[in-house]
Amino acid sequence: MVEIFQVEITSIHPSQLYISKQKLQDIQNSLNPEYPSIKDPIPIKELNGKTIFVDGHTRAVALHLYGQKTMPVYWEYEELDWEMYEICVQWCADAGIHSVVELASRIVSHEEYKIVWYKRCDDLHSSLHQSRKTQ
Repeated sequence: MVEIFQVEITSIHPSQLYISKQKLQDIQNSLNPEYPSIKDPIPIKELNGKTIFVDGHTRAVALHLYGQKTMPVYWEYEELDWEMYEICVQWCADAGIHSVVELASRIVSHEEYKIVWYKRCDDLHSSLHQSRKTQ
């Protein structure tokens, strides 16, 4: 059984550079502004000495914008492409994004999000896939 626990929202390092305004609004519309809480806990992972978001960036930003200090999380044990996550976390560090505080200032339209984030991730995935084929 997965252990769910609370952490300070600002203690987790993002692995995403942008937030979709549409996705954020959808989540905010589903929250009770007086007692904002999320149904599904957010997966986190210890990677290179940092605790990072595996998913749930938009939910975390929504909670932060509502003034919440903590959020429910669980440790992710699934085997994912951790090399890709390492690169994404480095992108965030290079851009000065160390928590949801900085990420909350990078909300873009969903159309722009598809270009500046989805496309960048797709390009990275293709590049990693290609380099792994030649090894």
